[in-house]
Amino acid sequence: MIYSGKQLRALIFPLMFEQFLNVLVGIVDTLMVSKAGEAAVSGVALTTNINLLIIQVMAALATGGAVVCSQYNGRKDKKDATFAAAQLETVLLIFSIVAAFICGVFGHLLLPLIFGKVEESVMHCAWIYMFVTAFSYPFLGIYNGGAAIFRSVGNSKVSMLFSILMNAINIVLNAIFVAMGYGVLGVALATFISRMICGIGMTVLVTRPYNPLQIKQIKSLRPDKKMIARILRIGIPNGIENSMFQVGKLMVVSMITRFGTAAIAANSVSYSIIEFPNIPGMSMGLALITVVGNCLGAGEVRQAKKYTKKLISLAYAGDWVMNLLLFLFASQVVSVFSLSAEATGMAVEVLRWFSSIAILIWPLSFTLPNALRAAGDVKYTMLTGIISMWLFRVLCSYILAVVCNLGILGVWFGMFIDWGVRSVCFVMRYFSGKWQNKEVIS
Repeated sequence: MIYSGKQLRALIFPLMFEQFLNVLVGIVDTLMVSKAGEAAVSGVALTTNINLLIIQVMAALATGGAVVCSQYNGRKDKKDATFAAAQLETVLLIFSIVAAFICGVFGHLLLPLIFGKVEESVMHCAWIYMFVTAFSYPFLGIYNGGAAIFRSVGNSKVSMLFSILMNAINIVLNAIFVAMGYGVLGVALATFISRMICGIGMTVLVTRPYNPLQIKQIKSLRPDKKMIARILRIGIPNGIENSMFQVGKLMVVSMITRFGTAAIAANSVSYSIIEFPNIPGMSMGLALITVVGNCLGAGEVRQAKKYTKKLISLAYAGDWVMNLLLFLFASQVVSVFSLSAEATGMAVEVLRWFSSIAILIWPLSFTLPNALRAAGDVKYTMLTGIISMWLFRVLCSYILAVVCNLGILGVWFGMFIDWGVRSVCFVMRYFSGKWQNKEVIS
């Protein structure tokens, strides 16, 4: 066996705790900024959708690097695994600098272009948050690269500890800046400072002997076409999929803006809250990248299938528990936020629908495809994700929310339809066995 029960626990538990902390910081940001009113919540929510687009692309590139590093590691090829790690850092740094420049310089033009006409106070808050957080992208990029490197060798404890540090700094600075009356600017500054500190810290750690894939020389960061091509072979399709997914979400959010500030705020709070029940599924998805990648690198297809089934089962067990709690306590959770009665009612209704559907198909829609990606079957996951997003989520959201006048609930029903299509496609692909024949490293 490539992974013992102890090794799996050592990988999974830090990942779950890290995901919990990542979700917590989103909740805290929304909670803190809600003290400044619904315009502030709505403005931050609009910008967050663009930020998530950038973060999703970073995550896709990090996944590409993690798959390559994992497969080389499974093959016991430390030299190429280390070189792949260095090239991953280069790729993420270049992308994040370009993204920071575009959002920092042209963000004031992008916001009205994407979201159309919204209240002036909402747009003002959105621009402040975008401008400040854009400068944190390079630090977040190198942090994601380092986290992916450590996960590829089965060490998820490092990213967990840095996540604790990042969240602690963010929460403390949020409280200080908001108490000082900085509002949206304070929340954005807290995010920037916490990412900067952790990005620098992670960079230092990947150059130390503690890292099995230690980056010792600056020249190893010099772009190498062949290795970058291997990373991008996974990262680009995954990045396109994630980008199109997020662009689709932006279009859906732009639909919600027509229903008023209360709807925008309810949607923002709901999106923050639903990350909690998704923690088990997200954590198992990250674990699948490492586990399946190492198994296939070692030529152990049978074990890759065995661990995939085990981790999907764990994702379902965790999702059932978390979504049951969300369904029962949705009202109490939403009441923590400073929302109007109208926005609160919308959020509670949305969350109860979410928890009822997620327990059935969320892990198949978003956890299972990571096993396919770890095998290099990224074109299928990309095409499935893009087609399902645009043909089902966006189109169905428009029909249900706008044409059928279901409002914000129609948008979420469109999302549930998208999940159902994805889950069917990914299950069929897994049992077809075609993913087993893909090649990542030669």
